Amino acid sequence: MSVLFQFPVFGINAMRFPGIPQYCFLVIIFVFVSGRALAQAPGPSANELKKLSMEELMNIEVTSVSRRPEKLTEAASAIQVITRDEIRRSGATNVPEALRLATNLQVAQVNSSQWAISARGFNNVLANKLLVLIDGRTVYTPMYAGVFWDVQNLLLEDVDRIEVISGPGGTLWGANAVNGVINITTRSAKNSQGLYVEGGLGSELKRYGGLRYGAKLAKDLYFRAYGMAFNRGSTMNSDTSAHDGWRMGQGGFRMDWEASKNNTATLQSNFYDGTPDPDGGKPVTARGSNVLGRWTHTYSDGADSKLQLYYDQTWRDFRNGFAENLKTYDADWQDRFRPGQRHEVVWGAGARFMDHRVQNLELFAFLPGQKWLHLYSAFIQDNILLIKDRLHFTVGSKFEHNSYTGLQYQPSGRLAWTPTERQTFWAAVSRAVRNPSRLDREFNLSIAPGVPFIAGSNFQSEKLLAYEAGWRFQPQEKISFSLATFYNVYQDIRSVEPGPNVLPFTFGNGVKGRTYGAELSAAYQLASWWRLRGGYTYLRKKLSLKPGSHDANAGSAESDDPHNQYLIQSMMNIPGGIEFGVVFRYVDVLPKPYVSSYTSMDVRVGWTIMKALELNIVGQNLLSGQHAEFIPSSPSPRKIERGVYGKIVWRFLEP
Repeated sequence: MSVLFQFPVFGINAMRFPGIPQYCFLVIIFVFVSGRALAQAPGPSANELKKLSMEELMNIEVTSVSRRPEKLTEAASAIQVITRDEIRRSGATNVPEALRLATNLQVAQVNSSQWAISARGFNNVLANKLLVLIDGRTVYTPMYAGVFWDVQNLLLEDVDRIEVISGPGGTLWGANAVNGVINITTRSAKNSQGLYVEGGLGSELKRYGGLRYGAKLAKDLYFRAYGMAFNRGSTMNSDTSAHDGWRMGQGGFRMDWEASKNNTATLQSNFYDGTPDPDGGKPVTARGSNVLGRWTHTYSDGADSKLQLYYDQTWRDFRNGFAENLKTYDADWQDRFRPGQRHEVVWGAGARFMDHRVQNLELFAFLPGQKWLHLYSAFIQDNILLIKDRLHFTVGSKFEHNSYTGLQYQPSGRLAWTPTERQTFWAAVSRAVRNPSRLDREFNLSIAPGVPFIAGSNFQSEKLLAYEAGWRFQPQEKISFSLATFYNVYQDIRSVEPGPNVLPFTFGNGVKGRTYGAELSAAYQLASWWRLRGGYTYLRKKLSLKPGSHDANAGSAESDDPHNQYLIQSMMNIPGGIEFGVVFRYVDVLPKPYVSSYTSMDVRVGWTIMKALELNIVGQNLLSGQHAEFIPSSPSPRKIERGVYGKIVWRFLEP
C-alpha cells in the first residue's frame, strides 16, 4: 500500500509516494496431515440459529470493557459483538468487510486495498484514534499512530468473535484508544481441529484459497496451521480501471496447551507477503511476521494472572527509495483478585519498545531516520459492588510514559445499574489521549534542497474528555435493544501552523472540538429459522480553532464523517440445507470532500450439499454498478464496483 499523507495545508489533497511495477511473489502453503482416516465434519445445520438464541447472545461474555470476563448485558460501555456465524452469513471476505457489521463503526472502502475505519468520527485513511488488537497483539504503526489495514488479514473461519467498543478505552488499553477499541479474537486450536479447505472465484475477488489443519499432538496439547492467498480486482477511476488490484498471501500456526486445571498456555505466529497497489500500476511490497506467547494461571473464580509477550516485525518498501522497517517488542502482565466480597481488582503493567527505521528520500524524510520509541505503562481498576446484583461502580486509571510527552494519565469512572434481569442502565466519564506519532513530531518535507515546506515540531498529545450514558433492554426473549449516547470534548487536535515567514509549516495543537450522538442496535429472533440484527448511528461534530491558532485549513481537514448510517442483517435457514443472508447498509453524505450518500446490499446463498461440502454464491454492492465511499485524494476518487463470487468449502474432522 502506498502511504497517503493527508496534510491539512492542502485541504484534502494528498502527497503521494508511489511504488514501481508489480512485485511477484509465491506463497507455499503447507499443512500438517495425520495418517489416520478423516471423517466428515457436520456442516451448518438447519438448527444453527437456535444455537444463537437471544438468551445466549445476550449472555455472551466479553473481555474488552474491563479486561475480565463479564456478560455483554452488564458491560458499562457501548460495546457490540460480531459473532463468527454473523461474519460467515454476511459473505465478508476480509477483516474490514467483517467490521462493517458493527453499526457503531464508520467503515469506508477507499480503493482495492485501502480502508478508512474509525468510531465516533475523525475518520480518514490515516485515522489515529482507534486501537485495534488481534489476539491481544496491538496492531499499530508509530509512523502515523494508526493501522495499515491491507496487512490485517485472517482466515475468517477461525475468527471466534470481534468485540467493538465505541468510546474511550484508554483506562485499560492506553494511548490511542480514544474513540474506540476493536478486539479480534480467534478460536483456540482445540476448537479448530481437522481439515478445512475453501476456494473461490469471482468478478472482484478474482481468486481466493484457504487451508487449515488442526490436530491433537499430545494430551491436552492442540495445534493448527493455516495458509491463505487472494487476488482482488481493481476499483474504478472515473469510468476506467484504476489498476489498483491487490494480492496477498499469509500463513501461520497456533498451539494451545492445557497444562493443568489452573494453567494454560498459547503460542501463535503469522507471516504475510503482499503487494497492495492503491496508486494503480505501482505496487509496494508489504511483508511481516509476528510471534505471541501467553500464559494464564487461574487461582480461583474471579482471580487469575496473565503474562503475554510478543514480537512483531513489519517491512514496507514503497519502491521509490522510501521504505519503513518496524520491530516491536511488547510485554504485558495482568493480575485479577478479590480483596473482599464487594471488590474485584484488575491491575497490570507493560512495556513496549519499537525500533522504527525509515529509508528517507532527499525531500521527504523522518528525522532521525532511526529511532527507538518506548512506552511504559501501569493500570489499576476496581469493580465495586454497591448493591448486590444491581449496582456496580468501576473506577480506575492508566498511567503511561512515552518517548515524546512523558507521563500521561487516563482515568475513568463507570456506573452500571441493573434494576431487573432484562435491563441495564450505565453511565461513564473518561479521559483519553492520543500520543504523538513520528509524523506529528519528525516529518520534514522540502520544496527543494534547503527549502523546507513542513518541518518537525513539538506536537503534544491530543486529549478527550468523554461523557457517555446507555441502556440495554430485553423486553422478551426474542428481542433486545441497546442505546448509547455520548458527548465528547476534544482539546489540542492536530493543526498546521505557518511559520513567522509562512514557511515552513509545522504541526501544532491548534484545534478543539465537540462531538455528540447516539448509537442504537437491536436484534430480533422472528422464528427459530430467522433472525434480524442491525443498528443506527447519529453523529454531529463541530471543530474550531483555539485562540492564537492559524491552522492553514481552518480546522476542517481532520476527518470526513456521515451524520447518519444504518445497517440491517437478515439470516435465514431454508429447508433443504440452504442459508439465505442479506446485509443492507445506508451511509449518509460525507461533507468535505463531498461524497454522496449511498445504499448497499450484499446477498449470500449457502447450500450444504452434504455434511462436508458447502457451496456459496455471494453478491456484493448489488444496488448500484459502482459508487464512491471515501475520497482521500483529489482529483481522482475511486469507485467500488458491484461484485459476485462463488466459494466451495470442505470441512473434515479426525475421528
